[in-house]
Amino acid sequence: MSNTVLGERYELHDKLGSGGMSNVYRATDRILERSVAVKVLAEHLSDDDRFVARFRREALAVAKLIHPNIVQVYDTGVDSGRHFIVMELVEGRSGAQILKGDGILDPETTVEIGVQACAGLEYAHRHGIIHRDVKPGNLMIIGESRPGEMTCKLTDFGIARLAEQTRITQVGSVVGTAAYLAPEQVRGEEATPATDVYALGVVLYQFLTGRLPYEGSSLAELAVRQQNEKPLPPTTYNSDVPETVSASVMRALEGNPEIRFHTAGAFADGLERGLRGEDVTLTLDEDEPQDAATYPLAETATRPLERTARTAHRPAPAPARYTPPPRPVVKKRSFMGRVGRFLLGLIVMILIAGVVAGAVIALTDRAASVKVKEWAGQSVDDLSNEIKQTLRDNTQ
Repeated sequence: MSNTVLGERYELHDKLGSGGMSNVYRATDRILERSVAVKVLAEHLSDDDRFVARFRREALAVAKLIHPNIVQVYDTGVDSGRHFIVMELVEGRSGAQILKGDGILDPETTVEIGVQACAGLEYAHRHGIIHRDVKPGNLMIIGESRPGEMTCKLTDFGIARLAEQTRITQVGSVVGTAAYLAPEQVRGEEATPATDVYALGVVLYQFLTGRLPYEGSSLAELAVRQQNEKPLPPTTYNSDVPETVSASVMRALEGNPEIRFHTAGAFADGLERGLRGEDVTLTLDEDEPQDAATYPLAETATRPLERTARTAHRPAPAPARYTPPPRPVVKKRSFMGRVGRFLLGLIVMILIAGVVAGAVIALTDRAASVKVKEWAGQSVDDLSNEIKQTLRDNTQ
């Protein structure tokens, strides 16, 4: 297809890459006189009207994302039945090429790539777009692979979603991509910002160790491993990785999305803290700028944003001091209340005395009857004491 002109504007040159869904070419925009990349949809997909419609919708949605860490989409069109997307031409290497050529990366470079990728993901998530296919091949690195000398850009937003809906992805690529699928994706649940966090965690794990956290020959085997096993931390395979950086990556790989970093911004913050030696396993996204659940579901107008701001680490709150429960409040009774209680007690005591007297008269001899008559002239205290003594005498 070299030297082919699409839309009377984009002249195609050499092929940059290919896949089951499309081919990517270096091209020249004749109107703006600049180099671009053109992704041409595979012929067998161009005949599927429903797929083409989704393809165009995804392209238009991604075209609204204008961010230094996202490959910009410029245009989309169709020429003689060939549907295409025009994108920013990135002169660099993909993460897959870096892994193949350089092997593992140092922790500082890995964190820098991770932080920049998180900035692009955070921006997309805030505009209602989930990547769904974060993997080394979709991370483009411009410049030298060293902190401060490179730019990381994400590409192929929305393509994985189309592949899921049409089920046209080849078996080999399914197994390869499956290694980056979060457990909830494997279960068929809806993708969320935390889903992209998991996938990026797998990528960074590879950069640090040269291997995947889970490996399997099929999607089913991968799902079983994710369910029943926990990957070894990167420090197991690379002693140069700080424990705190390793902990940041491991938290991104948590199977439970509630424990995982909820947002890409929180993951970036965790990576930077880890590089500073802070233990991110002790905090649970308390300082995330916005919860993932509040991100908009529909695309909105976008504008360039600066790199996602990081919030300062807040110290853990001091343990609360023990405060004894308040003492019960005893209300003072009024004088009339005390008199009333005294009279009531006196009446009860007299009634008891009468009952006891009757019992004593029925059970004792004639002398007891005489003694009862003597109680009438005694004081209350004397009467009470004698009643108690009488009861003791009759119970012995």
